[in-house]
Amino acid sequence: MRTESAEAPRPGGDGVRRWRALSVCLVAAFMTLLDVSIVNVALPSIRAGLDASEAQLQWILSGYALTFGLVLVPAGRLGDARSRRAVFMSGLALFTVASAGAGLAPTILLLVLARLVQGVAGGILNPQVAGLIQQLFQGAERGRAFGALGAVIGIATAVGPLLGGGLIALGGHGDGWRWVFYVNVPVGIAALFLAWWLLPAPIYGERQGLDPLGVLLLGAGVVCVLLPFVQERQWHGGPTWLLVLAGAALIGVFVLWERRARSPMVDLRLFRLRSYTLGTAIALLYFAGFTAIFFIYTLYLQNGLGYSALGAGLAITPFAVGSGLASAVGGRIVSRYGRPLVAAGLVLVAAGLGAVWVAVELVPGRGVGWAAAAPLLAAGLGSGLVIAPNQTLTLSEVHYTEGGSAAGVLQTGQRVGTAMGIAAVGAVFFAAVAGTRGDWATAFRHGLIVILGFVLAALAAAVADLAAGRRRRG
Repeated sequence: MRTESAEAPRPGGDGVRRWRALSVCLVAAFMTLLDVSIVNVALPSIRAGLDASEAQLQWILSGYALTFGLVLVPAGRLGDARSRRAVFMSGLALFTVASAGAGLAPTILLLVLARLVQGVAGGILNPQVAGLIQQLFQGAERGRAFGALGAVIGIATAVGPLLGGGLIALGGHGDGWRWVFYVNVPVGIAALFLAWWLLPAPIYGERQGLDPLGVLLLGAGVVCVLLPFVQERQWHGGPTWLLVLAGAALIGVFVLWERRARSPMVDLRLFRLRSYTLGTAIALLYFAGFTAIFFIYTLYLQNGLGYSALGAGLAITPFAVGSGLASAVGGRIVSRYGRPLVAAGLVLVAAGLGAVWVAVELVPGRGVGWAAAAPLLAAGLGSGLVIAPNQTLTLSEVHYTEGGSAAGVLQTGQRVGTAMGIAAVGAVFFAAVAGTRGDWATAFRHGLIVILGFVLAALAAAVADLAAGRRRRG
């Protein structure tokens, strides 16, 4: 496996053109990541407009997450082996068409199918973004580029409920949800033309082989691991979780196969790099907590306190503001401070979420949105120092020709973490709602304790990386 060198040539253009190419990538990434969170507040409108059941509404969310995670690694490998620009544009075109189909869907079944296709398209597109950053930038500039990507991740996740609430308010309760999908269409068409013009052409003289059996083994393993988590509220009973064991076994077979394959989909020597292995673990654990906070907070505000979709979105905005600001700063200074910056960010996130817990305890009524604003801002600032710097450090030793597949594995870990976190936090949250006969504030605090557990576990992984680095230097 080749590792990154400071002297390695950087194909793909110079100066302003590279940053323009990055802006196209970020717009596309924003669209796909926004669709993870924006649909949450649209579910009541979809239920009213299409007479959807609880299980069907769940598939609108979980189906997207499932197919998104399914194709990340194979799509990253395909971009590395063929053309990142071509794969990026294919994913973007498919996402745009699927968004139009979702907005036009006359039945709930067609909407679910459109969401599944959207997830596939998002999973095709996203690894190319990280791969292109690896290809176009190096050194401190790469940190700035990943800082911009981290800001997009944080803002898209947190601003989704606000934007969704605003679109539904403008479009009306019955059909306002359709504009949540329509908004992607003009943006996607414009981004396609810009991508064709600005993204670098393929740079590989020899086409790398693909790995069909590896694709099947990993795909089946990821589905078996994710499905019980994304369907946790619909599927009950112990046998459901046997799928996780089956998925782990399939991933084990995949690892054995990759060791022997002539053209492996994932170069397993990546995991000999401490920065990559621990960085992936930090991402999995942090995303388990990071995304679950929006899930239970919007439920608490809307169902427990009677907030509108727009009001719930506004209440989460401080986190988005803090995350966006700190991501830009974190990307610029990560090359100077390294992993301690990530650890400091995790401490700030934990402190901010702890203060949110106190705010809900002291102000259990509708004023909680204002009481939790400053703690959420602090947590958002911490999050901005985690996501972008951690991604920069995790991929820092990966050669740019393997950037797509390496990013695909990293982002698959994030998707698995997201599914695990929402399932675990949601189980505690809804059990507390039932056990307290509708005390949503208590349920939120119980869920927040689980989220803090995931954040502290990510902090432990960061501290382990710091300790290992000190021992190595010693």
